[in-house]
Amino acid sequence: GLRQFGISKENKTSPIVEMGLIMDSRGIPISMCIHPGNTNEQLTAVPLEKEVIKMTGNKKFIYCADAGLGSYNIRKFNDMGGRAYIVTQSVKKLGQEIKDIVFNDSNYRLLSNDDAITLKEMRTFNKKDANNLSLYNDFAYKVIPANTAMDTGLYEEKVYKNGRTKKVKAKGTLHQYIIVTFSRKMMEYQRTIRERQLERAKKLLRLKDPEKIKKGPNDIRRFLKNTSSDTANYVLDMDKIHEEEKYDGFYAVATNLDDSAKDILAVAQNRYKIEDCFRIMKTNFDARPVFLRKPERIRAHFLICYTALLIYRLMECKLDDNLTHVTTSNLIKTLRNMNVVNMDDMYYKSIYSGSQALDALERCFELQLNRKYYRPSDLNKIVKKFSK
Repeated sequence: GLRQFGISKENKTSPIVEMGLIMDSRGIPISMCIHPGNTNEQLTAVPLEKEVIKMTGNKKFIYCADAGLGSYNIRKFNDMGGRAYIVTQSVKKLGQEIKDIVFNDSNYRLLSNDDAITLKEMRTFNKKDANNLSLYNDFAYKVIPANTAMDTGLYEEKVYKNGRTKKVKAKGTLHQYIIVTFSRKMMEYQRTIRERQLERAKKLLRLKDPEKIKKGPNDIRRFLKNTSSDTANYVLDMDKIHEEEKYDGFYAVATNLDDSAKDILAVAQNRYKIEDCFRIMKTNFDARPVFLRKPERIRAHFLICYTALLIYRLMECKLDDNLTHVTTSNLIKTLRNMNVVNMDDMYYKSIYSGSQALDALERCFELQLNRKYYRPSDLNKIVKKFSK
């Protein structure tokens, strides 16, 4: 069935269902797919893309995703047929040759005006000076020509004759660029987070039982090391801490586009909209938890959630086009409260009150839904207008 045990971001132990979603640059969902919860998500991206390509024809297609859906196979697929890709690239996973170029202080430029700057200047300027406010909010960037021959840390899925798959180091040539950015603000934010984690790690040391906490890539126990092979004698791993500090403030994307770094990074910044789509589906449309077992009912459940998301996004874009912004919770609450009651089969009375969200909807769609009383013929006209 579709409900299978798989990796969950919330570390839940119950069976899950995997959902894939493709949206356009404005956050409007285009297509979706449903897979068992134990499916490798990297294997589902290309088939879903092929379905979207059939729908869109020969229109320009730029694949934008985070590092988890930016494998070698996915990049290779989007390097053909006039397609392109912009995917997040982990600086830590880059080969040493490219890392040396990243940490080299030369050839960095400001994203705002393309003026030359060094990492040392970005790290040491006085942020309290009002004249440096724009620099504090700016980014230093560098474009590095790179391909898999230079070891970009990519792996590809190798399929054996028995059907099993295995991750192996990518050996093919893939023409691409790594755009690296550095932000003083991001560096300070990441160091603040680490300081809090170190305080928790020190408290854990005082408890003298660090084994109680599961070790993970973002777990505080990664800062602890055992100095004894016989007993549990944990201390702070200063080498690990200093190694992580090297990457503070850095962010990178990989692309095969020849456009300016500023335009490419602007597209990459819209990735948050896909997470916003999933958040809306989970929080506002109750996409999870799934209390169904039959595959056809699970698909119907997600199709209803997807349709609701599509309608919401279309309404949101319409409001944005009219220079009106309404929060997700306010818009959905307003729509859910818009009910009328039958008064003696003579007329209908609205049982909802006016709001800013309702006023915004009225300005956009002009459906005259901000009235207190309605004749049956009035509501019939509104329904006919919707059904056109």
